Amino acid sequence: MIDARGEMIDRRALFASKMGPHPVPTMTDGDRVLRRRARKRLRELEAAEPLSGLDLRSLLAEHGIGRRTFLQWVSATTAMLALPPLFEPMVARAAEVMNRVPVIWIEGQSCRGNSEAFLRADAPTVDELLFEVISLEYHQLIMAASGFQLAQRKAEAIKANYGKYILVVEGSTPTGYNGGFSTTGAAGTPFIDEVRQVSAGAAAVIAVGACATSAALPAADPNPTGALSTQEVITDKPIVNIPACPMNPVNFVGTLLHFTLTGQLPALDSQLRPTWAFGNLIHDNCSRRAHFDAGEYVEQWGDAGAQNNFCLYKMGCKGPMTSNNCGLVLYNGETSWPIGAGHGCIGCSEVDFWDRYAYERPLADANVNAPGLFGWGVENSVDKFGLGLLTLVGVGITAHAVGSVVAHQRNRATHPAMVPGGPPPGTAPGAPAAESASTEATTPKPRTTESEAKPSGGDAS
Repeated sequence: MIDARGEMIDRRALFASKMGPHPVPTMTDGDRVLRRRARKRLRELEAAEPLSGLDLRSLLAEHGIGRRTFLQWVSATTAMLALPPLFEPMVARAAEVMNRVPVIWIEGQSCRGNSEAFLRADAPTVDELLFEVISLEYHQLIMAASGFQLAQRKAEAIKANYGKYILVVEGSTPTGYNGGFSTTGAAGTPFIDEVRQVSAGAAAVIAVGACATSAALPAADPNPTGALSTQEVITDKPIVNIPACPMNPVNFVGTLLHFTLTGQLPALDSQLRPTWAFGNLIHDNCSRRAHFDAGEYVEQWGDAGAQNNFCLYKMGCKGPMTSNNCGLVLYNGETSWPIGAGHGCIGCSEVDFWDRYAYERPLADANVNAPGLFGWGVENSVDKFGLGLLTLVGVGITAHAVGSVVAHQRNRATHPAMVPGGPPPGTAPGAPAAESASTEATTPKPRTTESEAKPSGGDAS
């Protein structure tokens, strides 16, 4: 092969240059600092002894999840956590050492739906298998011990991992009746006292589910038990909220994975939620968003709109004011979610959702309209605007035609000379025309020849 300058080109070298590794993406200063912290953190965890007897690689093989599927999960998780692609190898290492991060899970005023979200998995994903790998040092729902033995196991876990463990709080914390609305253990310890005692030795706190993050249903008006959120009880520890009813296991595992990797909690919003999971509205990623943009709504349950998966906003969907990623990560083995199943969002990842959002009608002051004219939607607006424009054009043409006819009739009445066969100018309307003038005007004059025009010679003489 010869290039434009007449020089020979090594085709193998050219192919290698095109198919070789791409340039390494540039990193920001913040990324470099985070990478150094992550490397140090991983070295420390890899040097420590596993606290859990379960190994991630063995579990993946046991459930038929291959290395390729795991690496695909690593890539997706790295992107989900808003980390650069260069962090993928470290995310894989962090997943394999999550059995070295101790977790203590306590539960107060709740329905246990967040624990059930993990335990009910029939075909576990990588995220759900990671929950099995986690060194869960204490969780009264799934432990064999009970009574005083359970309390002793909790005390041993706190002492052995003091200052290192992650405290997970499920459920709200009631304060009424001296905390007697929710007690725990054989001694009947008020849950509010347990929260304060266990959080003292925690490295960080993760509140899971709507009841723990905002007190939710237990705190609904008139809040008879005096229920509080976790962040209202614990004020001296870093806290991250993973709301929703129940929370999505993906969001919990992602947050715990970020802590395993970096030793710190991810970036949070004003409600202490991780921005990588709760940074966008459900409305932005809704599978029915196209119908909203088109102004196509379900007007009542079971109508044609419901059968065609139209937008549920008029049926009370709170997706336009709720921040969550459940439309992307889904529930039930990544198969469905509330809107996908045909019911509108009730805003369960927002503060005080039970009083503010949990009813089947739009908010009176929401002021959420479909794009386009008067909230008709883009497509309907184009159709109606086009029809209106054609109607205006038709009306204009008709008006022009009628005006032309009227003007013509008026001209015939006021200027008869302009009409073929009409009277000459100056003749009053309706007056008879002069016969001579008419004859003179209508009778052609005979042509005169040159010989007829000249006088004869006899006459001249």
